[in-house]
Amino acid sequence: MGGVCSRKRDQQVVEDGMRRGVSGRYGKSGSSKWLLTSFSRPMVVHQPGLANCPSLMELCIHKICEDINQYSSFTMLPKDISQQVFNKLVLSHLLTDVFLQKFRDCALEDVWLGEYPGVQDSWMDVISSQGTSLLSVDLSGSDVTDIGLGLLKECSSLQALTFNHCENISEIGLKHISGLTNLTSLSFKKSAAITAEGMCAFSSLINLEKLDLERCTGIHGGFVHIKGLSKLESLNIRCCKCITDLDLKAISGLNNLKELQISNSNVTDFGLSYLRGLHKLVMLNLEGCNVTAGCLDSISALVALAFLNLGRCGLTDDGCDKFSGLESLKVLNLAFNNITDACLVHLKGLTNLESLNLDSCKIGDEGLANLTGLSLLKSLELSDTEVGSSGLRHLSGLTHLETLNLSFTLVTDSGLKKLSGLTALKSLNLDARQITDAGLSALTSLTGLVHLDLFGARISDTGTNYLRCFKNLQSLEICGGGLTDAGVKNIKDLPSLTLLNLSQNCNLTNKSLELISGLNALVSLNVSNSNITNDGLPYLKPLKNLRSLSLESCKVTAAEIKKLQSTALPNLVSFRPE
Repeated sequence: MGGVCSRKRDQQVVEDGMRRGVSGRYGKSGSSKWLLTSFSRPMVVHQPGLANCPSLMELCIHKICEDINQYSSFTMLPKDISQQVFNKLVLSHLLTDVFLQKFRDCALEDVWLGEYPGVQDSWMDVISSQGTSLLSVDLSGSDVTDIGLGLLKECSSLQALTFNHCENISEIGLKHISGLTNLTSLSFKKSAAITAEGMCAFSSLINLEKLDLERCTGIHGGFVHIKGLSKLESLNIRCCKCITDLDLKAISGLNNLKELQISNSNVTDFGLSYLRGLHKLVMLNLEGCNVTAGCLDSISALVALAFLNLGRCGLTDDGCDKFSGLESLKVLNLAFNNITDACLVHLKGLTNLESLNLDSCKIGDEGLANLTGLSLLKSLELSDTEVGSSGLRHLSGLTHLETLNLSFTLVTDSGLKKLSGLTALKSLNLDARQITDAGLSALTSLTGLVHLDLFGARISDTGTNYLRCFKNLQSLEICGGGLTDAGVKNIKDLPSLTLLNLSQNCNLTNKSLELISGLNALVSLNVSNSNITNDGLPYLKPLKNLRSLSLESCKVTAAEIKKLQSTALPNLVSFRPE
């Protein structure tokens, strides 16, 4: 996160998510980050100090995995139990090629091995032995080749197949899937095998509903092969620079499309005119495309459209009057455009809006007056704008707001009083150097806050007293350098915290680790650039849920953290120094 108040960013958003380490099955994909962050983060209810009693089934599965060396095969087990044993071994990273053999002919339905280490062709014989029971396979990031992929052609019941980032698959391998006509979902993100010619293998997949070809660089001209896939509802071709207006012409007849992602491609206003007939389209992502406000003529014909992303398109105020016709929109992203308050005039009639992103736009206090009637707004991003304290008076009536980002704005402590009535707020970002303890004192009525970002704010030990009002906090960041161990005493009484970032507070000592040792729900802890030493590490032993620990620029060693990991923190998967 860099320096005290330099976390943000002029860089282009990287839309690929994580390249390695977690399959899209197990975590949020980078596929629609703009959409996923348009609403409040999902709330997770924690009951600190209480553990759920495992069910009898869970105990059985645990015992089978513990004694796995005693079994040669699981074919005698009911298939649902075999599936749970398989899943647990995968999630625990205990599945090996030897253990995999025990699952031969077990009628598994789901084999989710995305980004799992060591997966190669030798595994495919057992995977394909599941036969017609096999419904879903994820082998993203594996070393499987065309030969291994070919073994799946007998698994005729397959409905979902994911081969993202698989570098050893070629057009030859793609031909093997052409007979899997029950497929409804197919994903080949960042695959060199997907070329215009290779896409002919998709033409027979008549039941396909979702196709993901993100970052496939050779697919220009190949969409003629999928124009007959009349059931297709979702098409992701983000970050495919090869995509041009002619490719949109080829998909113009896919009348069941509900979701189309073509961000960071070479489509223009003219190309979007081919989409006017897609009357079922609900979501359109055009981020980073070379379009102007002129494209709104075509977009206005999309009567079902509810989610529109025009971020980073270089839009100006010219032609923005056409926004007024998009009355069905619920989510609108205009971030990183050259629009001003003049554009916001044309948004005041979009009364169905629930999420509006104006990050880094050239808007100020007066422009916010046009948002007063957007009473359904739940999420508002104003980061890096010229909005100041005066403008916040226009937000005081938006009582449904759950997420508000005021980082890197001109808002001061005095302006925050105008937010005191927004009691529905769950997430508030005040990462701005001019925010101090006085500003925090004005927010004590926001008792429903779950996420509070004070990264660069100048919060002192005195200010942490006000944190006692936010008993529901799950994430907290205070990195302005003003905290000592005394301030952490107030943080230790926030039992629901799962993420705590106190980096850059150089006066924190091992005492702080002792104080937070009772925060048993913590999953992520950052106390970098502090006076923490190896002697303080034992205080972290009670934090059994901890998965990420950062103690960079502290007097700790990787060896001591690894020792702590092996003896007391079994869930710790990421730590620094490493």
